[in-house]
Amino acid sequence: MKVSQLIFFMIFFIGISSIDAQEKTSLTLDEAIHLAWTKSNEVSLANTKVATKKYELQSIKNNQYPDLKVSGQYQRLAKASVDLKINKSSNAEPTPIVDQLMIAQVNANIPVFAGFKIQNSIKVYDNLYQAETATASQTKEEIAMKVINNYASLYKAQKTIELLKENQKSAQQRAINFGELEKNGIIPRNDLLKSQLQVSKIELSIDEANNNLNIVNFYLVTLLKLPVETKLEVRESDFANFQMDNAPTNEEPALQNRKDLKAIRFQEKASQANIKIAKSGYYPAISLIGGYTALDLKNVITVQNAMNFGIGISYDLSSILKNGIQVKLAESKSLEIQNSGAMLTDYIKIQVQKAIENYNLALKQNVVYGQALEQSAENYRIIKDKYDNGLSDTNDLLEADVEQLSSKINKALAKANIIQKYYELLSVTGQLSQSFNLSKI
Repeated sequence: MKVSQLIFFMIFFIGISSIDAQEKTSLTLDEAIHLAWTKSNEVSLANTKVATKKYELQSIKNNQYPDLKVSGQYQRLAKASVDLKINKSSNAEPTPIVDQLMIAQVNANIPVFAGFKIQNSIKVYDNLYQAETATASQTKEEIAMKVINNYASLYKAQKTIELLKENQKSAQQRAINFGELEKNGIIPRNDLLKSQLQVSKIELSIDEANNNLNIVNFYLVTLLKLPVETKLEVRESDFANFQMDNAPTNEEPALQNRKDLKAIRFQEKASQANIKIAKSGYYPAISLIGGYTALDLKNVITVQNAMNFGIGISYDLSSILKNGIQVKLAESKSLEIQNSGAMLTDYIKIQVQKAIENYNLALKQNVVYGQALEQSAENYRIIKDKYDNGLSDTNDLLEADVEQLSSKINKALAKANIIQKYYELLSVTGQLSQSFNLSKI
């Protein structure tokens, strides 16, 4: 690896660095995830949607209860002309003065049969409520994974900057030593300039990485709803201190636990109930009716305790011709959801297989990086010994130093990368939330 590749390597592999000379806040990964579940806008919106579906379900359930209406009227009549058609005689009394009317009514309607529409409407909204609940759980999984990815980036940054600064110190000391050697004519000025150039490139890498880290830190504190001036620090015990046991090896856990797949299954059940609702248009609606009426027409008639009850039947005859398209529409929507479920199942299988491969690759890379670290350290020792004895040039020495630095960074970040890939595997199999104590939410 050439010295000029150092900047590219640091930016491409890490893209972030640490923040110096400021007081920092430390949160464990568990604390950060629970804070995101409590504070983030995405989770708040998901929870609000669940509450909305719950209220919709309660509203639909109210349709199975009787309708009870109370009404009353008072009317002032102006010069009403009253002509009584009964009990007329030649010596009848004068027509009474009628100037007010009072009416009070109580009516009840109890649905008995509506083509199973009410029961199936409850099933629709109950399944939609369950689907929204599953979607909210999936949102929490996604938010947790966002926090993990950013925590992994912060942790990798700190380890990288730590190693970069160690290398920077040795590079600066080397440049000072080369300066003395150049003054005494022991080495050419070109070798001094090469060592100074390496110091400059390391400094540029640190500056660029710090800039990127500021962006990541801002995103994370915004997600966690922390003050914008908060500077987060991830200690190794906050991120990397846990055991990775029983990593999934196939898609079976995902097909059982994925919340988005559960949501679409509930949506499919709701669509089946919608088909039955559409078919309810073929049936009449039957209800029990009853009521009470009180009436007072001043000086003419008073009615009290007028009770009534009976059966009401309504049937939309046009639905025999029109309702067929509604049934076909509901069946088509149900088929759409079934196809979406099949597509999601295939996508989940691909996600799981990719996550398994990435996790296994991270494990293998950790072993290789360990070997590479030993090899680069030995290579630098040999080159340094040769350089001290005049058997190798400055280019060989600086290149060996960069290779050793790269190996140190790769090895230091390998464990964090394994943990990140392990959590990704748990996420795509729907088991990420189970890794944290949900009782804290």
